[in-house]
Amino acid sequence: MKSLYVLCSFIFLIYLFREIKADEEGNNDVYIVYMGAAATSRDNHDILLTSLVKSKKDAVVEKYQNSFLGFAARLTDKEAKDMAEKPGVVSVFPDPVLQLHTTRSWDFLKYQMGVETDFKPAKSSNAPSDLIIGVLDTGIWPEVESFNDEGFGPIPSKWKGTCMNGRDFTSSNCNRKVIGARYYRTIGDYNTPRDMNGHGTHVASTAAGNTVSNASYYGLAMGSAKGGFPGARVAAYRVCGARGCLGSVILKAFDDAIEDGVDVLSLSLGSSAGFGPNFHRDPIAIGSFHAVEKGIMVVCSAGNDGPNRESVVNIAPWILTVAATSIDRDFQADIILGDKTVVKGGGINFAQIDKSPVHRLLYGRSAKRNFSMYDEVDARNCIPRALDVNKVKGNIVLCEHRDGIYTVKQKLRRIKRLGALGMILVSNNARGVATSSGSFPMATVDRNAGSKIISYAKTKRKPMATILPSVSMTGYKPAPVVAYFSARGTSMACPHISGLTAMIKSQNPNWSPSAIRSAIMTTATQTNNIKKPITTNFGSIATPYDFGAGEVASSPLQPGLIYETEIIDYLHFLCNIGYSISRIKRISSTLPPKFSCPSDSNYNSVSNMNYPSIAIANFNGKVRRVTRTVTNVDGDDTSYTVTVEAPKGLKIKVSPSTLEFTERNKKQTYEVIFKSNGKLGEDSFGAITWSNGKYRVRSPFVVSK
Repeated sequence: MKSLYVLCSFIFLIYLFREIKADEEGNNDVYIVYMGAAATSRDNHDILLTSLVKSKKDAVVEKYQNSFLGFAARLTDKEAKDMAEKPGVVSVFPDPVLQLHTTRSWDFLKYQMGVETDFKPAKSSNAPSDLIIGVLDTGIWPEVESFNDEGFGPIPSKWKGTCMNGRDFTSSNCNRKVIGARYYRTIGDYNTPRDMNGHGTHVASTAAGNTVSNASYYGLAMGSAKGGFPGARVAAYRVCGARGCLGSVILKAFDDAIEDGVDVLSLSLGSSAGFGPNFHRDPIAIGSFHAVEKGIMVVCSAGNDGPNRESVVNIAPWILTVAATSIDRDFQADIILGDKTVVKGGGINFAQIDKSPVHRLLYGRSAKRNFSMYDEVDARNCIPRALDVNKVKGNIVLCEHRDGIYTVKQKLRRIKRLGALGMILVSNNARGVATSSGSFPMATVDRNAGSKIISYAKTKRKPMATILPSVSMTGYKPAPVVAYFSARGTSMACPHISGLTAMIKSQNPNWSPSAIRSAIMTTATQTNNIKKPITTNFGSIATPYDFGAGEVASSPLQPGLIYETEIIDYLHFLCNIGYSISRIKRISSTLPPKFSCPSDSNYNSVSNMNYPSIAIANFNGKVRRVTRTVTNVDGDDTSYTVTVEAPKGLKIKVSPSTLEFTERNKKQTYEVIFKSNGKLGEDSFGAITWSNGKYRVRSPFVVSK
């Protein structure tokens, strides 16, 4: 019987894999042909596109012809290889499917971390409220109160975009707040800018939503919901459907958004970990480079594949990449055991069962199905189909979550189908993110609390328990904590920074994307709300590998000094990682006529890019020199002095140790010399901070062997 079950499962898997493979092959016959900047390859582009249209009718599915050139087309493998050799072509690659990666958060950033986000829309058409945030996501639901246009002036004259008609959506759905909405080819979905998922609407309102009073989640977490920069306008680009986000569509949205006139682009989506860094084959890296060339800030999530090392995505240096931390709010769902012990659990439930512990508590291991292929480990982890319906029904089931195969939602769904009265989940990771179970009683506990409940369930003859409905608690400490899933970002971490960048841009209209990024990074904090170092969800002290420069804090509106990363710095970066000069010349529209790659271009030279942080790779202990240039953005005559946080075993010298500025926008260059004076670990962390008594400008560094 067991062999037959295994055989049937195997046949089912073969069928499933064939179905998935068929879906993928149907998608993989679309290739993206990228031809670089619009100014460099227009003739080659037109000739190639015309030839393809003549030879293969309906082959072309997308065209890119505004800020950069190229197209997406259905090609055979041989045609794609031949296409890659054509004049003017930078790269040809299969069309990838990328994936999508709150009320209290802005209060936490403002009152706990010192970030100023208050802004009232001005009525003048020349006011800062003319800033436009473009959101590439699942679309928008424009009727929500967050997008009310009361108080906004006319649509900015620079706006060249459109509000497309589609299913259950007309141009009249846009207003002076949501000024644009486009939709594109998506996988298995409707043709409409309307958000059928909710993700895009959430992202847009987090970045730029108006203040909405008395917002809550069915009564929980009552407060005022607002975006990072309520004065910004919103343009929605629906690039994602139910099954993901096509790379060819993302590129088309970039091409449109740049031409439309957005100021900031927010993307809470990306590839899976391990995809890059192959920048000329990455739709987000390609599109964002051309956006930044036009002065548009691009903010992306770092991904949700943490906490493993090297799981971050969207790592092109011209992107501001955002990871995720917790805030000081916790959704608590208490568990009361039969011996009157109260265990603090978490999650969101609106259960209405008896508040006394009169319900049978059943450990998953004790609910194992008899005569099945599953063992006790599967049962205690509540693997779907490992539990016996007759044992589970009517009980609160206690489940561990160490299998790493099934999600919390999958286990919850199965437990409910088996007729359980409630569920207690033991998981450090899941405790850090509130799972909503609706009216079903569910609570999540960490392993420490879970071990006590498991011990109780195993030692008592008739273990009993109950789960109370959730309550929202603020002032939770410590916060922030680096989220376990953060690829060292959630979807909603990204629009927080998108809104903040728009606010900074509104106050400093001449600042470049790199200046804004520098202001955010160098004013970040590395301490939590109890004045101790930020930790990971495991309790260990977080490092730049976990939180980058740190948690957004203080006021990036007044950074004191900024690190300007010019487009030519990015081009030298491409030289240093091995791109040929011919390929680079096709990519950039702002390339100086006599540009060439330095003769000594190599990976180690990447460290000299004028970036707000420093990364030293392949360090052998011998002297390594790195230079940086800072710009004074404060109007006063001022002097900055350096301090260094150096790890044990590393000797660091900064020269000069004092920087004198006599006027605003004056630049000064300094050198950092790294040398080992002892035994170093695999990775060493520290920071260089410049201060004039008024501002602190901190740059983290990482030195790795």
